[in-house]
Amino acid sequence: MVDQAQVRIQEAMTGLVDDLDKTYLRGMQRDMHLCAAKCCEKEENSVDQVHRCIENCSTPLTQAQSFVQNELSQFQERLQRCVMVCQDKVRNHVTVDTSEAQVAVYKAEFEGCAMQCVEDHIKLMPSVKKSIAKVLSKKV
Repeated sequence: MVDQAQVRIQEAMTGLVDDLDKTYLRGMQRDMHLCAAKCCEKEENSVDQVHRCIENCSTPLTQAQSFVQNELSQFQERLQRCVMVCQDKVRNHVTVDTSEAQVAVYKAEFEGCAMQCVEDHIKLMPSVKKSIAKVLSKKV
């Protein structure tokens, strides 16, 4: 059951990243390469000037990628904290005297809680995507 949850959240994250890439980042990447190509066409510039020009071309994309990565990392951290809360709830009940039958009940309780975390976070993904897209649309 937990494996299914991991697959679902991974597929949802992959879909979100792919959509952001196709909608925003690829265009920025194309623009970066076109800009860099123009830098190389300026024969009167020194090697250092060309390198600085190319670096300037890559700055918007680098900043956008960093922003997306930071937002997705924060999202994953929130999901992990939710699962940790589930773990803590169960851990408080398990002692050295806990029977196998009780452990099975607590394991099921943990899995249900963790699955709920995944479901809740999958439901949050459209708003996460919307907030990321809002920032990226200003950079395009």
